Amino acid sequence: MPIEIDVPTSKRTCFVDVTRKVERALRSASVNDGLVCVYVPHTTAAVTINENADPSVSEDIQKMLTELIPFNGGYRHTEGNSAAHIKASIVGSSELVMVENGELVLGTWQGIFFCEFDGPRRRKLWIKALG
Repeated sequence: MPIEIDVPTSKRTCFVDVTRKVERALRSASVNDGLVCVYVPHTTAAVTINENADPSVSEDIQKMLTELIPFNGGYRHTEGNSAAHIKASIVGSSELVMVENGELVLGTWQGIFFCEFDGPRRRKLWIKALG
């Protein structure tokens, strides 16, 4: 059974650094060496790994995604969130991270981000540790 993490979002589009939440979930799973799968069970949100030291990086990513995939793009899906579905498909619904000595193996500047494209909402993130 995956560990479920609540991720409240405050804007229509935002990146939430969930690295610490994933680390806490990993500790409760008691996996010393293996892998952890971070999965988003939503069609208008995603997860990615990128720089978490400088917030302008995630702001730039969000800006470019909005320029490439505008909210008002003349989409056939009529619920008003087609752009969110497309962005979520491009960014992806899961990340797989190595675990060594009970710790996430991430680069110096890397963090795990929940990517909201249709907020604000109360979202979920599922964590499954294997090892």
